Amino acid sequence: MKKNYIYAVTAVLLWATVPALSKWLISGIPNMETLSISSFLAFLFLLLMNTANGTVRKLKHFSLREYLIMAGLGFLGSFLYSALYYYGLARLSSQEACILNYLWPIMLVLFSCPILKEKMSAVKITAMGCCFTGILILSAGGGGGASASAAPGIVSCILAAACYGLFSVLNKKANLDENVSMMMVWLTTSVCSLAAGMASETWIPIRGMQWAGFLWLGILADAAAYLLWALALKGARNVASIANLAYLTPVLSLAVSAVFLKEKIQPRAVGALAFIIGGILFQVFAQRRQEG
Repeated sequence: MKKNYIYAVTAVLLWATVPALSKWLISGIPNMETLSISSFLAFLFLLLMNTANGTVRKLKHFSLREYLIMAGLGFLGSFLYSALYYYGLARLSSQEACILNYLWPIMLVLFSCPILKEKMSAVKITAMGCCFTGILILSAGGGGGASASAAPGIVSCILAAACYGLFSVLNKKANLDENVSMMMVWLTTSVCSLAAGMASETWIPIRGMQWAGFLWLGILADAAAYLLWALALKGARNVASIANLAYLTPVLSLAVSAVFLKEKIQPRAVGALAFIIGGILFQVFAQRRQEG
């Protein structure tokens, strides 16, 4: 059990670096170039891992329909999600983008009702109300001009969270092998961002520490963190106790951004975070109480 918590905490620590690192990379490198390179590194890592443990052989047993499902999931939950998130990240501080990104658990609940036929309850409605209060707090600061200029970034991050919430629901419904499926998801993301980048951007050479950033983002924060998280959940007796650790990510991200990007932690960001994470945890604990 202790090993599962080590896996989970390691994954959370790696994910906490993503907003600041992504913000730093896209400040000097075009968005789609950043996404394509980091995604390809994640794909290569998972390909080597699946080859080493033999799960890559499962690829020959998938049908055309299952390949199309994996490609569709990759387009929605990784490429489109990341493209929207990077767009928002370029227009907001990393702490603001990260906080809005953590609306995805509520989006997951919202989409699970029509797709997985789960019931909407008073607890879920209350939790969503708390989260959207957090959005209003985050959107209200900075004065009229600043708010107007930040609006596209805020909308983009909310849409990104919706994409990832929908992806999570559809991925659960598809019920495919996670290791192989995620490998194909990252391949789809790399190909789509390569095509989008070639059509809309002028790519630049990657230099020095930027390669270190890509290796960290692609291999550790994307591929390895996902595997550690999957291992933690798979071996846990109480999944909720592990899953709740994920909500430490935006809190830790604020500290990482403050240290490495010299971003000042804004009071309204802390207030928004309290409402969003509070809403999610309220739903989690209320559900556990009902089940217990």
